[in-house]
Amino acid sequence: MFDNLTERFARALKNISGQGRLTEDNIKDTLREVRMALLEADVALPVVKDFVNKVKERAVGTEVSSSLSPGQAFIKIVRDELVAAMGEANEDLNLAQQPPAVILMAGLQGAGKTTSAGKLARFLIERRKKSVLLASADVYRPAAIKQLETIAGQVGASFFPSHAGEDPVDIARRAVESGKVKFVDVVIVDTAGRLHVDDEMMVEIKRIHAAINPIETLFVVDAMTGQDAANTAKAFHEALPLSGVVLTKADGDARGGAALSIRAITGKPIKFMGMGEKLEALEPFHPDRVASRILGMGDVLSLIEQIEHKVDKAEAEKLAKKLMKTKSFDLEDFRAQLVQMKKMGGVMSMMDKLPGMANIPDSAKSQISDKPLMQMEAIINSMTPGERAKPDIIRNSRKRRIAAGAGVQVQDVNRLLKQFDDMQRMMKKLTGKGGMMKMMRGMKGMMPGGGGGFPGIPR
Repeated sequence: MFDNLTERFARALKNISGQGRLTEDNIKDTLREVRMALLEADVALPVVKDFVNKVKERAVGTEVSSSLSPGQAFIKIVRDELVAAMGEANEDLNLAQQPPAVILMAGLQGAGKTTSAGKLARFLIERRKKSVLLASADVYRPAAIKQLETIAGQVGASFFPSHAGEDPVDIARRAVESGKVKFVDVVIVDTAGRLHVDDEMMVEIKRIHAAINPIETLFVVDAMTGQDAANTAKAFHEALPLSGVVLTKADGDARGGAALSIRAITGKPIKFMGMGEKLEALEPFHPDRVASRILGMGDVLSLIEQIEHKVDKAEAEKLAKKLMKTKSFDLEDFRAQLVQMKKMGGVMSMMDKLPGMANIPDSAKSQISDKPLMQMEAIINSMTPGERAKPDIIRNSRKRRIAAGAGVQVQDVNRLLKQFDDMQRMMKKLTGKGGMMKMMRGMKGMMPGGGGGFPGIPR
């Protein structure tokens, strides 16, 4: 996410290092680079001008603290202004009303409204412990209603049935009434995609809004459209009282123009980001964390939250107890760890949130992949329970059978067994006397450049 912008900012901010004082002369070139970085990121021109002027105003003449280099002082100023441009802090959903709280989803065709409605339902069910009813008022797109019904089943939400021949306003009204009767906490109403210049369709969504009086009206927009996302959101807000924005496909947005433009142009906060196709891939939008990602500082807080919500705590405790009791770690345990990593979004999702990613060469980044994780899981799946429990019995004939079953080469099986052996030794050190220090020494051989390698990360 924001790869291009992060790279340009990293180059720009290098120019300011080594100065004893921030002056207009020595930050001129850096500000020019920052301006170009933002324009190339497709940030709206008024937003770029305002941002650069504010950074310049704060930076010129600033005495550098004895504990900070000028580069660090300038980066702090840039980060603060990035946060200010995106809205200071996360703005949560307002669900403080007599249930059901009604959420209306609006936006263009293809922006991902239906999937976002499902993701939001899952978020509310799992994180907020709310009961959710999903309803589709999209009577125009073929199979839209069936799609939402399927998603409702996948995320554990109730579904209000509707049909293509019905009036969208009646569907929405009856869905809210059904929510009241069933005592659900939240009703999410999905609507058809529409252009703000389509008068008939805009009148329809105004009627839907008036009929159900939603406490949240969320505009769903594709991050890949850059500053156009902000302009479209502004046009919708002039016709409909939006309360916030859901930015979809943010994981594929290498530029960042939408995230940096929406708040400044519409005055409305980005409340959520869609970070992938999976129904769990929805994150609350935290401007301070996103600013840190843009500047290559990582996002450790989001990574911790990701681990807390997606790691199976019961399985983790079970493995910990087994390790302490038996001092053994087998391939079944190894596979369980691979599955946990997949649940967290894989290597790419985790790496995106780690500090210092901007300093890794592009040649190395291009080699980072989740493919090795999937390959390793396939190899272990191709083994018998006995082989997973006792890897020592896996000789050449078994390796050939396992490789054929997983669709890989024997060398790949050998590589997995070597990595497993490294991890097994590390686990034994962890559970032995002075375990933590021994483990840290053992991990050196498993990190990039240390010999063993970590799945998905090049050595």
